[in-house]
Amino acid sequence: MNTYEHRLDQIKTEFESLISRTNLPVNEAGNGFFQRYENPVVTAAHAPLEWRYDFNPERNPFLMERFGINAAFNAGAMKWNGKYLLSVRVEGYDRKSFFAIAESPNGVDQFRFWEKPIVIPQIDGNPDTNMYDMRLIHHEDGFIYGIFCTERKDPKAPKGDTSMAIANAGIVRTKDLIDWERLPDLISNTGQQRNVVLHPEFVDGKYALYTRPQDGFIDVGSGGGIGLGYVTDMNNPVVENEHIIYGKTYHTVYELKNGLGPAPIKTEKGWLHLAHGVRNTAAGLRYILYMFMTDLKDLGKVIHKPAGYFMAPEGIERIGDVSNVLFSNGWIADEDGKVFIYYASSDTRMHVAVSSVEQLVDYCINTPEDKLTSYDSVQTIIGIVDGNLVSK
Repeated sequence: MNTYEHRLDQIKTEFESLISRTNLPVNEAGNGFFQRYENPVVTAAHAPLEWRYDFNPERNPFLMERFGINAAFNAGAMKWNGKYLLSVRVEGYDRKSFFAIAESPNGVDQFRFWEKPIVIPQIDGNPDTNMYDMRLIHHEDGFIYGIFCTERKDPKAPKGDTSMAIANAGIVRTKDLIDWERLPDLISNTGQQRNVVLHPEFVDGKYALYTRPQDGFIDVGSGGGIGLGYVTDMNNPVVENEHIIYGKTYHTVYELKNGLGPAPIKTEKGWLHLAHGVRNTAAGLRYILYMFMTDLKDLGKVIHKPAGYFMAPEGIERIGDVSNVLFSNGWIADEDGKVFIYYASSDTRMHVAVSSVEQLVDYCINTPEDKLTSYDSVQTIIGIVDGNLVSK
């Protein structure tokens, strides 16, 4: 067997072994919130070989990768025709991100990308330099919306400054997840927008959007927090009555900034929300996931705020392109109440954790809130201890 044929056989064997690998729950008691799984569900190595290699031996005699994939992370999620789909942020060696659909029959393994990446139509005269972190929302109006962050160089940047950028929410919609219609970018008067999420239902005939306004591309400044605003027409997406419903708080896991992850899940006792919180440390920024609930009728009314984080990076999850980061913008609630939480670790790979609506509601309602001082944290513990003594 020549070098080309041997390498081709090796590449294909390794790829199919990865795709077909069974993913088992982690065998530990855990905290009762969710069940982690042993393996990442999507990685750079899951990218189709046809994307990466030219299989013509005359053009590629050494069978080199012609388009390298660096990472696969920050995926939106939805159930579609009985399959579990992720709209994965795929990043090439060239640092450009794009979106591609990966499909699984069971939600925990065997994720396989569709034949080609998603083609996002461009806005005339104002193309996206980079696109990332798409939320998938099957809205009450019948469309599936993809809300993503679009990044472009700041036109006001001084000559030679390649660090200044402008972020905004790009909007596309589809009926089949193949052909996507590009709508105008979100129009907001509260600064740059990242991590924008569309609520799945109309509110008084309008579209409700959760926002995260900030003054600059990186710095939150006077902005920050999870906002809520309303759009009358998605063909002219101007945000009205935008206000913060969950702000930053000193010395918490969301001290520096916070933003909503996926669209909320509706339950009998309120809307379940999964969000990311960021704080600064001596080792850099730390991203975690936290939860809260809002009122069924009044979306801006937070009714339950469990203290601290719901999930934080552990083990290999701490290591990657941007270390010590967990981020989620996709989850799926099945008809039987099971919830698949898809989260990325360190801007590198995708994982899954499985919980249930019942567990998540219990967590949000019955976990004590953060009283914001060390003294009060001790009092919370003492209250739990005393309750256990009484129940003996």
